Amino acid sequence: MKGFTVALLIWTLVSPSSSSNSKAWPTHTVCREGNLEVFYQSCDPLQDFGFSADQCSKHLKPKLNIRFGMILREDIKELFLDIALFTKGSSILNFSYPICEEDLPKFSFCGRRKGEQIYYAGPINNPGFEIFEGEYQVLLELYNENRSTVACANATVICS
Repeated sequence: MKGFTVALLIWTLVSPSSSSNSKAWPTHTVCREGNLEVFYQSCDPLQDFGFSADQCSKHLKPKLNIRFGMILREDIKELFLDIALFTKGSSILNFSYPICEEDLPKFSFCGRRKGEQIYYAGPINNPGFEIFEGEYQVLLELYNENRSTVACANATVICS
C-alpha cells in the first residue's frame, strides 16, 4: 500500500491541475501493436506536444526512430531529460541525460529561443533491450539550464 501511495503522490504532483479552469491534455497513443501499448499525456498545464516512434515492439532496438515537435516556452541553451520508471508503485529506474550542452550541441534545435519550434525526426541511440511483461508508468521531464520545464509527460507502457 505504501508504494501505491508514493506513486499516487508522484502522479498528482506531475499531472495538470484538476481545478475547473484547467483541463488535462488528451492522451496520445505512441503505438499499439501486438502485445505492446504505449501512450502519454502532457503534464505541463500550459502546453501539449507531439511524439511518435516508428517501432512498436517489446524488443527495443538500439536505434529507435522518433518524431518530436513543440513550440518553446523557454530558451534552451542547455536541455536535459529526466526519466523515472515505476511499476506497481515502486521506482525501478531514474535516469538523467544531457540533450543539449552549451559546448556540445547534439541536435540542430540546441540553442533555440522561446517562441521557436522544435521538430526532430530521426534516430535516438539507446541500449537495446526487451520490455518485460507488465504495466509501467514513465515520468519524463525536459528542462533547461535554469531548471525551467520545457516539456513533461506521464507515459504508460503495457506489455502482455
